[in-house]
Amino acid sequence: MKINSICCNIIFKLILILFFFYNSAYSQNIDKFYEKIDLFSEVLEKINDEYVDEIDQSEIMDSAINGLLQSLDPYSSYMNPEIFKEMQTETSGKFGGLGIEVTMEAGVVKVITPIDDTPASKAGVKAGDYIVRIDGEQVQGKSLMEAVNLMRGPVDSYIEITIRRKGSAKAKIFKIKREIIEIKSVAAKLIENEIGYLRLRAFNENSDDQLKKEISKLQKNKNLSGYIFDLRNNPGGLLSQAVTISDFFLNDGEIVSTKGRRSRENRKFFANKGDKINGKPLIVLINNGSASASEIVAGALQDQKRAILLGERTFGKGSVQSIMPLKNRGAIRLTISKYYLPSGKSISEIGVSPDIIVEESENDFAINTDTDNQLNYAIKLLNG
Repeated sequence: MKINSICCNIIFKLILILFFFYNSAYSQNIDKFYEKIDLFSEVLEKINDEYVDEIDQSEIMDSAINGLLQSLDPYSSYMNPEIFKEMQTETSGKFGGLGIEVTMEAGVVKVITPIDDTPASKAGVKAGDYIVRIDGEQVQGKSLMEAVNLMRGPVDSYIEITIRRKGSAKAKIFKIKREIIEIKSVAAKLIENEIGYLRLRAFNENSDDQLKKEISKLQKNKNLSGYIFDLRNNPGGLLSQAVTISDFFLNDGEIVSTKGRRSRENRKFFANKGDKINGKPLIVLINNGSASASEIVAGALQDQKRAILLGERTFGKGSVQSIMPLKNRGAIRLTISKYYLPSGKSISEIGVSPDIIVEESENDFAINTDTDNQLNYAIKLLNG
């Protein structure tokens, strides 16, 4: 079966995309560029002619575009119109699913973090887990979007995921019911009538307002000796929120800088005068599930010597992605810059190291000093 006119049209569009990404290579060696285009066309034609099963040409091209983007880094990807629409629903703060942030590593889905009080978190899924099977289907060889699509499904339906966990020889199987995921950014409480506990679950559009309100409530207690700011299992979010929230605890100094290929992406962000907790001692809790915007805040407060970081090394996502809509009503998620801490360090694939290493217990995040050893350690530290 020869490639039909529709497929030819798709190939032409893909060539334009390839040209965009490899423009510099094209200008240096036009012959090599055209050879690669011919090779791609030849491979696609052989797939159409010889592959054992009938293929959907549209899906093949989607996979090719996604493969192109994912060859750049794990965070760039293609979203078809259906997936893009679902993503827009998710960013509104309410959606159906398991409640996990994921990335792709070595061909397997890796959990960045389970979101608090969601089906995945309650089932026992942890940051750093590798999802190897979804409903018995092997994940290896699939794109991140394909794996995410397998995990999506109707609310109240069940899914079985098989995971591999570092330090555990045996695979773990979780049967989880999909639910409506509604994210509340901030939780707060008073501990021992003198320590303000603030937990930030994600950096959404109104996280700064929520956090400001909770700080004001805690400050009604005149006996406050210090604060614990919990960023564990926080997958990040908006860069603007990371800057604003860092500024809550600083009087001056650099917070973060971004550097990209285009000059407009080279920016520096600084704190304004006005520490909202009036210079009181601050301990920030971090772990392997603290990613992106969480790492900006933790790293800035550490570099500016404003807080003690306690817990475990963070995830190591030091890049900024932009969502770019396409004519087909889909979109691409493209890395446009990398961010750097005030010290000039990049945390990409490295993460932020805590000042005090305290390994996570099985029962952490219960906000209970009897079971959460990291929180318990922070309380003892503030108490001198």
